[in-house]
Amino acid sequence: MRVEIWSDINCPWCYIGKARFEQALAAFPHRAEVEVVHRSFELDPHAPRAARPVIPLLATKYGMSLEQAEAAEARIAENARGEGLPYLDGGRDAANSFDMHRLLHFARAHGRQAELLDALYRANFAEERSAFDAGRLLELAVGSGLDGEAAAAVLADPEAYAEAVREDEATASAMGATGVPFFVLDRRLGVSGAQPADTFTRALEQAWASRVPSPLIQVGAPGDEQACGPEGCELPPR
Repeated sequence: MRVEIWSDINCPWCYIGKARFEQALAAFPHRAEVEVVHRSFELDPHAPRAARPVIPLLATKYGMSLEQAEAAEARIAENARGEGLPYLDGGRDAANSFDMHRLLHFARAHGRQAELLDALYRANFAEERSAFDAGRLLELAVGSGLDGEAAAAVLADPEAYAEAVREDEATASAMGATGVPFFVLDRRLGVSGAQPADTFTRALEQAWASRVPSPLIQVGAPGDEQACGPEGCELPPR
């Protein structure tokens, strides 16, 4: 069984949702027969490449004061820490993630996608230094077990793996995905948002038990999604 996960490094709910999904997957009896593939989704394809502090961006997007944006980010941080994830209060940046997605496709081709994705999430949400700098991306790639010269060549060529990123995004659009994280099990069953681990458990069990061709089924109560979309990331209740 294949599970495909559309996500963006800018998305805190993708960071959290990945941890919740992995909690469910670890306890799934057929774990060894599940292939996990991470797919590309840019929340803002037109975002500048230069990293910008996220607090002012949140304040502008949601019409908040800086204090309110800091509080909102702190609530997301609390959710992350509840899953055992490190998270900087208000210290992260946001920027164009296209190069990250290209590098993740390169990493997948070399069997190191999961390692690089974890490194990118950790760098963006838990470390002071920006994850979006090209030099930092190369460091993270090498630290994830990738060849430095080959990774540098990918980053230097804007078309390297660009089509693979665009194909992922086109597939997500065709499936009706407007935000991330978006989980698809065997192209038959979908889970939107950073749902609780028990929702992912039910989805895995349902997908395993019904491995016959059928339309995509959504799992999880409508309106309960904790996700990021073009308009930003859904914030926890105040």
